[in-house]
Amino acid sequence: MMTNEASFDRVLRVVLGIVLLALVFVGPRTPWGWLGLVPLATGLAGFCPLYRLVGIDTCRLAKRSA
Repeated sequence: MMTNEASFDRVLRVVLGIVLLALVFVGPRTPWGWLGLVPLATGLAGFCPLYRLVGIDTCRLAKRSA
């Protein structure tokens, strides 16, 4: 499986996932926080299936600017 997320995208997803998961255990304790598993998993894997479907590849953007 190829990666299609640049490092800035991956870090943002991991942080967002952790913040959303924190909603389950701390704060309002809402079950909506379990949605944080999606950005956390895609950020750790470096691959987003939705990006693949719509043809987005932020890795290429990072390579162009380097």
